[in-house]
Amino acid sequence: MEYTQQPKVSTPLPNRGGAGGEAKQIAILGSTGSIGTQALQVIAEHPDRFEARVLTANNRWELLVEQARTFKPAAVVIANDTYYPAVRDALADLPIAVYAGAEALCQVVEGDEIDIVLTAMVGFAGLPPTIAAIRAGKPIALANKETMVVAGELINGLCRQYQVPILPVDSEHSAIFQSIMGEVSPIEKIILTASGGPFRTFTREQLETVTPAMALKHPNWDMGAKITIDSASMMNKGFEVIEAKWLFGVEPDRIQVVVHPQSVVHSAVQFADGAVKAQLGVPDMRVPIQLAFSFPERLQSTFDRLDWYAMHDLTFERPDTDRFRCLALAYESLRQGGNMPCIVNAANEIVNRAFLDGRCRFLEMPDIIEQTMQRTPFIKTPSYEDYLATDAEARRIAAGLILPSK
Repeated sequence: MEYTQQPKVSTPLPNRGGAGGEAKQIAILGSTGSIGTQALQVIAEHPDRFEARVLTANNRWELLVEQARTFKPAAVVIANDTYYPAVRDALADLPIAVYAGAEALCQVVEGDEIDIVLTAMVGFAGLPPTIAAIRAGKPIALANKETMVVAGELINGLCRQYQVPILPVDSEHSAIFQSIMGEVSPIEKIILTASGGPFRTFTREQLETVTPAMALKHPNWDMGAKITIDSASMMNKGFEVIEAKWLFGVEPDRIQVVVHPQSVVHSAVQFADGAVKAQLGVPDMRVPIQLAFSFPERLQSTFDRLDWYAMHDLTFERPDTDRFRCLALAYESLRQGGNMPCIVNAANEIVNRAFLDGRCRFLEMPDIIEQTMQRTPFIKTPSYEDYLATDAEARRIAAGLILPSK
């Protein structure tokens, strides 16, 4: 087939000409997703400070081509190599290198010209290229929370080994990061806020009949389908608890999830003297993306500001882990450690897709995840190869638990 003739990724990447060498060169893994498209808006707002050096996508090749023609990166990668000929031909008139396949994702982040890698891919697929970027010494703007969920201990070890910083992009973890800046005292507690999703007030009986269309209508945030479903089930918040443990070195019993429907307080940190520092803002992912790109500097932006006179009520509630069991399962996986969070992530990716496809009911998702946790072999100190094998086995088990008739 023609796409098998695709070129190998070269280092250094092709010179686009006119870059000037002053703007920070950014590789965006997952440029066609929600985070990726907003990152490109940040780059467009500060063309003198940032340039898109590499853009990648999985299947959305037409949008990738559109982005490439607008931002003129040195290279693009389409992970699904079926679309390689289409992307190559669509960009043939521009000096943009076109690569394809999962291996190219790992190779392309190693380019000497790249200053920072935004990992905005969805799911387990973001782990290998993130590891490749760390080994190449590239600072990571982390939006792919599954990387830390699946292999947080491994990632932290690699970051220490290669002296690579991780700058969190999730609004909650960016808020925690901002709250501890300048502090020398240890964290007593992390307060991780959650919107509660579209079903916060639903009874269990109502949850029995929710549809994917209902779940995709998040009240506050504009996100991709996968993370929006995870938000509805509160698995997304569970993953953020795991991510917070590895990013900030705080044990699970000192990470408190608080449901805050208005999404104004993005998260907070409590210190030994009882003082609490929080970061507030409008629900706009471009703010933490821009900070990750510009840190330690804060750049001017045209983004919306908080209207303090319009904030009549800010409310905070205890999460209901009986109705939203995914959050409890995430905590349990973190307490068990080893490859258990990897198992939970793999099972969740399977049930998330099944729910979107109408093959699994909303309340069946935590049941399948729990059964997968029980049936997948536990490994206390997994290697990278163990994570790969665990992911594959947990997916197989979870898929087998979904009834064909659903």
